Amino acid sequence: MTHELFNLTGKSIYITGGSSGIGYAVASVMIELGATVIIADIVDASAIATKIGAHYVFCNVADEASVEKSFHDTRKLFNTPLDAIILNAGVGDVGPNITETEQAIIEKITRINQWGVLFGLKHGPAFIRDGGSIIATSSMASKINIPGTAVYSAAKAAINSMVKMSALELGSRAIRVNAVCPGYVATSMGNSAEERAMSETFTALGRHAQPKEDLAGVYAFLCSNASQYITGQTLNIDGGWSCGPTPRLIKIVTGAGSPPGS
Repeated sequence: MTHELFNLTGKSIYITGGSSGIGYAVASVMIELGATVIIADIVDASAIATKIGAHYVFCNVADEASVEKSFHDTRKLFNTPLDAIILNAGVGDVGPNITETEQAIIEKITRINQWGVLFGLKHGPAFIRDGGSIIATSSMASKINIPGTAVYSAAKAAINSMVKMSALELGSRAIRVNAVCPGYVATSMGNSAEERAMSETFTALGRHAQPKEDLAGVYAFLCSNASQYITGQTLNIDGGWSCGPTPRLIKIVTGAGSPPGS
């Protein structure tokens, strides 16, 4: 019974941005668990897909026509509805305050991080079976504000809103729609010394997240039948960052090993 709940054998899973980072880790684990994976990416991921036993279709998530075509190209490969869609592609480009953010950066982040998911939610349902699962990669930046991440945070917060709306609209087909909200992860987008220090200081677990060991299993769970009553949720995969100030942070701020007033 338990095995069947978590069984991904024979499931077909489409994932944007699967050539690197979180997307690559998720794609690799899905294949290890028996799924058929389609990597949809703007870079030529043919060699990467072949390496892990996946398939590749071109997709520029910032372009609606390209997103729709990637679903059609996927249908041509398999001629069956998808079991899961993972809208994972995204960019960082954080740093400037709102008053210093250039228009080009605003458009880039919004088109890729926000519109990319919007286009996937718009066109994906026509290619997924009833009872399937759609997962968007959001971020803890959608819930915890850090100066210099305004445009990025806004785009990720928009993902959370769209996920809830799509969950309502697709519920009649038993399609689940959820978002995964990671903290800092050891990828090219979040692995600097400063970002690692943030993880070590702000998370209850006191460490950086690893894409395969700490995140991929969450996506696998949301693709499996074990999550068939979970929809419209934004899951914090943050090592406990959202719990509140850690003892280490309190000590840095106050110089004491216990909270003020104790």
